[in-house]
Amino acid sequence: MNKINLNSKLKLFSEHWSPKVIAEMNDYQFKLVKLKGEFVWHKHDDTDETFMVIEGTLNIEFKDKTVRLEEGEMIVVKKGEMHKPFAEEQCKVLLIEPRGIVNTGEHGGNLTAENDVWI
Repeated sequence: MNKINLNSKLKLFSEHWSPKVIAEMNDYQFKLVKLKGEFVWHKHDDTDETFMVIEGTLNIEFKDKTVRLEEGEMIVVKKGEMHKPFAEEQCKVLLIEPRGIVNTGEHGGNLTAENDVWI
């Protein structure tokens, strides 16, 4: 049992859209990620996904609305729901999702990050 300092971990990387694992609880991973610009429309058929904003502002587009998250806010995106995150300025986010989830879902492409990268 070691404490984890989110700000110290965030200083260890600079790339965007590339989640880094900082802890596991049962089959769930806690991942830090820096976001800037637009991501791809995608979904995760088998799991929900949690976005918790640590710093900045994150927008997530859904079919019928856009949700804006400020620092200290979070949202749980339900499994199977199409969504597209985007951030006009760099945003720092904690993701909570099961081990092995591909960040781009079924979409794939050049924004697909390597899985299980620990910092």
